[in-house]
Amino acid sequence: MCNTLVSYLLNIGVLLVLKSFSLACDYIIANTVAFLLSVLWSFYWNERFVFTKNKEGYRSNWWVRLLKMYLSYSFTGIILNNVLSCVWISLLGISKLIAPLINSAVGVPINYVINKKWTFEE
Repeated sequence: MCNTLVSYLLNIGVLLVLKSFSLACDYIIANTVAFLLSVLWSFYWNERFVFTKNKEGYRSNWWVRLLKMYLSYSFTGIILNNVLSCVWISLLGISKLIAPLINSAVGVPINYVINKKWTFEE
């Protein structure tokens, strides 16, 4: 849940920064920046407290798990979020501020399962 909030706040922050540039694709840039930074945030907390507790020697391959996490999140974080954002914003006229929330409802459950089964191999 915390990562969803971080991602949303980053997304909105980038949209506000880009507002003065009047870019048609500002929401795609915002999605991408939010993705890159929020995955790093999520990895840190998942590595520390969620998936790896009580595992001896588990921290030695953290960079492999980070790469796996970026790969697993890339489907929902980049591809799915940007496609859905185009549908919500361009086709349905939904606000750029609301679209990321709708995307989270779709992506969060998918990300959890992928990370549990593949990234952290529990």
